[in-house]
Parts: sequence; C-alpha cells; structure tokens
Amino acid sequence: MGSGKSTVGKKLAQALDYAFFDSDKEIEHKTGVTIAHIFDIEGEAGFRRRETAMLAKLVQKKHIVLATGGGAILAKINRERLRDNGTVIYLKTSVDTILRRTSADRARPLLQTEDRRGRVQLLMQQRAPLYEEIADYVIETDQRTVSSVAAHILDDLCGAR
Repeated sequence: MGSGKSTVGKKLAQALDYAFFDSDKEIEHKTGVTIAHIFDIEGEAGFRRRETAMLAKLVQKKHIVLATGGGAILAKINRERLRDNGTVIYLKTSVDTILRRTSADRARPLLQTEDRRGRVQLLMQQRAPLYEEIADYVIETDQRTVSSVAAHILDDLCGAR
C-alpha cells in the first residue's frame, strides 16, 4: 500500500508494450462497487476471497504487468500463483513513506483507524517477510521517482534475459 505498484506498473507495462492490470481495479470493475464498499459489506475475508479468485484469472494472462493489492500475498495460494506464473517484484517502502503517500487517501479500508502508523507497522511486519519470500527482485522505492524505479526494474529484467 502506497509503494507505487499501480503507478510504476503502468509505466513498466508501457515500456515493455504489455497490458497493465491492477487486481483491485479489476475487482471493482467486475463487481461495480469500490473495494471500500466490499469491505463494508463482506469484510476483509469476503474481499480476500474475491481477490484470490481474480488473481487466479489474471495470472493466466501472458505479457502483462500485474499490480496486486498489498494484502494479496497473505494467502499461500496467491503467493504460489504469483511465484509460479511470472516475475515478482517487491516495491519495498518504509512506513514513513507509506504514511506520507497515503496521508490524504480515505479510500483504503485498512487505514481507516486512529493509529495509522501502528496499522502500517503491523501490516508491514506481517507482509514484508511474505513479499521477500516470493520476490525475484526487491526494489527500494523511498526517495525515488516512478521513472527511476521503473528504469531499475527494466535494467534488472533485461539483465536477466
């Protein structure tokens, strides 16, 4: 959350001449409602079920860049699908940077709390080891522009070919 997955993903897809997909946007498109609304009606568990189903479809596509929701890696099946069907890039971002980048964002259900810092720290404690477990590349995004992050990824990918 707030790492730049969608913004960097779009830039990367453009550079590679691939299609770009954001799993959260795909869920919103399919359901006709926002992620926040799904959380309100179905809770996080309901949203995670929808997310897993959507990822199962999206990872089958070829020549795409896929930005997942920040919690997609919580489910083992999602980690396996992502790892087995593509190159996984973890955009590693500090708590301070996430808080700065999401400070005006009221659409993120998991950040609708009095203690945003505590929530982000908890989420990072839970998620960072899982991201690192499946990542082919770890890219630090603090103090970097979208273009420099995308260029770094392209350099890594081209060097790996």
